[in-house]
Amino acid sequence: MHIHILGICGTFMGGIALLARALGHRVTGSDANVYPPMSDQLAAAGIALHEGYDAVQLDPTPDLVVVGNAMRRGQPVVEALLDRGLSYCSGPEWLRNFVLQGRWVLAVSGTHGKTTTASMLAWILDQAGLAPGFLIGGVPQDFGVSTRLGEGRHFVVEADEYDTAFFDKRSKFVHYGPKTLIINNLEFDHADIFKDLGQIQHQFHHLVRTVPGSGLIIHPARDPAITAVLTQGCWTPQTTFGPGGDWQAEPLTADGARFRMLHQGRAVGTVGWGLLGEHNMRNALAVLAGAAHVGIEPEVVCQALSRFQGVKRRLELRGEVSGIRVFDDFAHHPTAIAVTLAALRQRVGERRLIAVLEPRSNTMRSGIHNATLADALSTADRVYFYAPPDLGWDAAQVLARLGERLRVHVSIAALVEQLVADSRPGDQILIMSNGGFGGIHQRLLDALRALDAN
Repeated sequence: MHIHILGICGTFMGGIALLARALGHRVTGSDANVYPPMSDQLAAAGIALHEGYDAVQLDPTPDLVVVGNAMRRGQPVVEALLDRGLSYCSGPEWLRNFVLQGRWVLAVSGTHGKTTTASMLAWILDQAGLAPGFLIGGVPQDFGVSTRLGEGRHFVVEADEYDTAFFDKRSKFVHYGPKTLIINNLEFDHADIFKDLGQIQHQFHHLVRTVPGSGLIIHPARDPAITAVLTQGCWTPQTTFGPGGDWQAEPLTADGARFRMLHQGRAVGTVGWGLLGEHNMRNALAVLAGAAHVGIEPEVVCQALSRFQGVKRRLELRGEVSGIRVFDDFAHHPTAIAVTLAALRQRVGERRLIAVLEPRSNTMRSGIHNATLADALSTADRVYFYAPPDLGWDAAQVLARLGERLRVHVSIAALVEQLVADSRPGDQILIMSNGGFGGIHQRLLDALRALDAN
């Protein structure tokens, strides 16, 4: 079958392309900008890419067109698709019908931590010898790829709440049919899709309705937003984690690098790993519960987690120059920004912590999070904020409570220049963005090395 994928360079749709290729289909695709790293993965798999959304890419006619959620009415390829009556579906539909049918699906959902938690879960199943498939919105260091078809019965999917396609405004996760469902947390986000938290909760209840009675829903013991979803109706057994939950963590170090895990008050194992923070201990509890549901012993889980290398762009150390360490993180919501800074602070102690933030998400750029953004950054000793000319709100005013710690720049080049001039040995620089941030990580490291060479 010839499958053509619209919007192929996103992590999810690129993953769909790689899964389709693994199933033996001929796969082609297009995107507005064909860019790495996904373009490199696709090219290595022999998938031909077309740049742009013109109609000519539908000649010769593919057997099936898979439509990404970035596609809109009015785009030439979309109009041609509809006018010609071609066979099409969404990415989540294709995943459900061609990959997930008949498999034990473990879905990881929630506002924060999905990528890391799904990566942990896939790694545990792999180390337990279950040969799982997975589709994750990032690249686990242990696998080096974001997706794998897998030979086993189990499939781990990062289940996000973004809409499915221009013709299906339900969240993507309603298509997956999980038997094991983790809901990590639930806050308002994606202001470009949802007007308030209630709309997100409505979609999560659709998800809850799809979990069978033989399945399991895993969630925090004390999350009012999740509790409100479940009280709308739940037909599946539940288990809880975190304070007051069935599964709990007892930190053995202040930074969360070593901790004991307990089930209903009984110690079941100890983890020592390279990850940091209370939030990652909670993620570990969620995957411990998920692994137990498929029959994996806690001892195996703890051993696998102790070997877990993490995920690219999640507190990833990108380099060190003259004692200055540069980290990359995907944080782009005030809660994620705060917990990431707190985790790094626990590790580095009194050393100077410098936060560099790009407000790239639609929600952040809309100003929805302005009331909590300064507090989220308050752990940092210095804050460098990139304010592009089209931001739409006054960053200096919104973050005024940070006082002399704040540096606002409308140019990435100027930001890097001042950051290099201000940096000193021992500084820990944390760069946060859910995009490429103009290649700032390498630009900063190169500038520090050039200064060091002189």
